[in-house]
Formats: sequence, C-alpha cells, structure tokens
Amino acid sequence: MELRHIRYFIAVAEEGSLTVAAERRLHTAQPSLSRQIRDLEYEVGAPLLVRNARGVELTEAGKAFLDHARLALAQVEAGVEAARRAAHPAKPAFAVGFLTGQEMDWLPEVLRVLRDELPNLEVTIASQYSPDLAQSLLRGKLDFALMRPEPGMPDLEYQVIVKEPLMVAMPSDHRLARQDHVALGDLAGEIFIGMSNTAPTLRVVIEGYLERMGMDLQPAHRVDNLAMAMSLIASTRGVALLPAYAQNFLPWSVTSRPLAGEAPTIDLVAGYSKTNTSPVLALFLSRIDELKRSQPRAAEPI
Repeated sequence: MELRHIRYFIAVAEEGSLTVAAERRLHTAQPSLSRQIRDLEYEVGAPLLVRNARGVELTEAGKAFLDHARLALAQVEAGVEAARRAAHPAKPAFAVGFLTGQEMDWLPEVLRVLRDELPNLEVTIASQYSPDLAQSLLRGKLDFALMRPEPGMPDLEYQVIVKEPLMVAMPSDHRLARQDHVALGDLAGEIFIGMSNTAPTLRVVIEGYLERMGMDLQPAHRVDNLAMAMSLIASTRGVALLPAYAQNFLPWSVTSRPLAGEAPTIDLVAGYSKTNTSPVLALFLSRIDELKRSQPRAAEPI
C-alpha cells in the first residue's frame, strides 16, 4: 500500500466524486484515479466505494478505513514536519494558532508568556477555524493553539484557559437593545441565526442550552464565521447567541446584551498534541498559569 493511495482515497471520500477529486484536488486523470482506488481496494481486501447517481459513497468498510487513513496521513505529515525542524535546529520555532478573532486579545498575552525566549525563537502565527486548528496540531504544523475542545481527538490535550459567556447579538436599533439584559424568552418569534458545522463545539453549546431551557428556536440562517453573523444580523434584523469575544467584531449596526440569569459558557482551551516533544512547548505549558490569569476584556463575563 502506497501513501498516494491513501491520499487519493481521502480526496475521493471527501469530495464524494472521482471526477471532482481528480480535477480539483489531485490534478490527475479520472481513469488513473479509478485504477489507484481499485489497487487500494485490492490491498485492503474489500470494496471501499460504491458508485451512485450523485457520485460515490463509502461502503461500511470505507467508513471504517477513512478514519484510520486520515490518522495515518496526519502522522506521516507530522513526521515530515518534525524532520524538517530537526534539519534546521539553529533557531527553535514555535507555531501558535488562534481561533479566528481570538488573536486580537490573546496574542499579546501569549507573547508575554514567551517574552524571555522571543529573542532566540522564531514564532509563527496562524488564524483558523477550531477544527482546522485541531488538524494542524495533529499534523505537527502547530505546536499550540487557543481553540475550542474538539471532540474525537484523543491525540490532543486540552487545558481550559477561560469560560466565555454567550451573549445576545442584535441590530443596534432592535427593541431588545433598550434592555440591560435579555431573557432567552424574549427571543421567541425573532429571526434566529445559528452556527454551521464550521463551529461544531459552539453549535452544540447553543443547541444544548436551548434544549435545557425548553426553547425551540429554529435557525432561519446558519453562519460559518463571526463576520458572516454580523452581516446577517444587520441585514435580516435577526438575533444570535455568540461568545463574548464577538464584541471585537461588532460594527456600528450591531450591538450585544448579556443574557439574563446564568448564561451558558463555552470553553476556550489551550490545545496541543500529546506527542509533541518541543522543549519550547514544555516551557510554555509550565507557564500556562500566567496565561490563565490574564483575562482580556472580551473573555470576561459581560
């Protein structure tokens, strides 16, 4: 079994189409890709894909193989990254990732923790969705990330940095903006804007809170990021439940109010790979209490 077989299989599984995977992801001919998949199925000893009217679907064997294939590819990529770092040891590197928007508050705090090491350290910064940060940690592309605790990632370790309360975001001239606090029941009948699966942890927190409170708020729209949320709130006059750090993104047309009562919270965690042996990471983790004690404005209860 060759590494390219695994890459090809993952691409087809994620695209749901041999043609699309060949043209857009792999830049190869579709007949050649089909042969590679057949070779892989021969090695595995079971069919992994079946054709249908929409493209291809994973068989039960394919579903079982996909998770292991992704892990194998991630481990190989992590090994490549480790080898590259070992080949250039003159200046240690430390790659830090942030859930998009969090770097506005937390980057200065991270650099403050590392201040004694900065003159001899090459620090790189990435801003991504939380699931993408998790994948980058697994692949060795990041050493550390401030993110959400992504489920199903046994090779990652998390330490809670802060619990962010959720708030209500709404148009600045909305009737509820006249209130100091907004009760969840006040949102009944409003256009509700929910989160898509690009923020799975936040979506689970919001939907779990609504279920506990007995509120049936069905999203009229789902958004991928905070910028999209602000745009839809302003254009549809809808409301949304968002983490406190979203205050960093509020335009003049959107405002926020704290929830009445005990607001639900979502964890912002320090994530890192259990297999990462970087001495800089070890040093950083030994000082992580300094990071926990720093509470940027947007992370504090409103």
